[in-house]
Amino acid sequence: MSEDQTTTGAAAARPSGAPSGHTERDTRARVARLILEHGPVTASTLGERVGLTPAAIRRHLDALLAEGMIEVRKARVPQTRRGRGRPAKWFAITDAGRSAFVHAYDDLATSALRFLAETAGEHAVAEFARRQIADLERRYRPVVQDASPQARVRTLAEALSGDGYAAAAAKAPQPGGGEQLCQHHCPVAHVAAEFPQLCEAETEAFSRLLGTPVQRLATIAHGDGICTTHVSARSLRGTDGSGGPAASVAPGGDAGDEDAGASPEHTQISNEESGGTSL
Repeated sequence: MSEDQTTTGAAAARPSGAPSGHTERDTRARVARLILEHGPVTASTLGERVGLTPAAIRRHLDALLAEGMIEVRKARVPQTRRGRGRPAKWFAITDAGRSAFVHAYDDLATSALRFLAETAGEHAVAEFARRQIADLERRYRPVVQDASPQARVRTLAEALSGDGYAAAAAKAPQPGGGEQLCQHHCPVAHVAAEFPQLCEAETEAFSRLLGTPVQRLATIAHGDGICTTHVSARSLRGTDGSGGPAASVAPGGDAGDEDAGASPEHTQISNEESGGTSL
C-alpha cells in the first residue's frame, strides 16, 4: 500500500466530530469514508454530502481512483431514460481502500494497548480485553441459553456471524466427540497478534456462554486460516450453561480442568483440519 493510501486511511480514522478538513488530504479522507460507509454512491450525492462543487468532488474522486482506493461500478439498477448524456457513475471502495481504514484503526488500537501495558502492566491489558468482550457476552447469553444444549454452539456461531465473524459450527473431527466453533473472520486479528489477551478473553467468554470447557486450537492472529475452538462434548449432554466458570484455554495452552475429558491425543488437530481449511 502506498504512503498516500495509508495517510488517507489514517486521516479517515479521525473522530467524525473533528473539524472538517482544511487540507486537500482531509477532505479526500472524508470522501473516501463516505464511499466506504454509503457506497456505491454517485459523485453528485458525494458532493452534496461533503458540500463540494462538481469540479471539486471530481478532483478528489480522480485522485482516489489513481491511488486505487476506489473504483467505478456499473449502475446498481437500470436507469430510467434521462435524455441525452452519459449515465451516472457509481463509486465504491476497493480492497486496498478498505484495508487503509482497517490498518489505521489497528495501528491506533495497538499503540493504545502498548501504552496501557507500559504504564499499567500486562494485567491491565487483560482486564481491558475482558471488559471489551463483556458486552458481547451479555448480548449473546440470553440467545445461547434459550437454545437447547445440542444447539448452543450453532446458536453462538449464528450470533457471531451477525457481528461479522463469519462463524460456523461442526462436529469435531477428532475422537472423543464435541464440536468445533470456527470463525472465518476476526476484526481485531492484527491487534491480537501482538496482544493475545484479546483471544484469551474471547475464549473465556465462549466457555462461560456454553457452560463447558473449550480449547482454542487455531487463531487467525497467529497465522491460521480460521479461528478454531474445540467445545467439549459435555455441553451436548445437557449442561445448563449457567454454572460456575468452566475451564477455558488460551491458544496453545493446556486444559485447566483435569476432568475436561480432553486428552492431548484428541485435543490436537492438524493445521489442515483447523486453520487451513474452511468447514
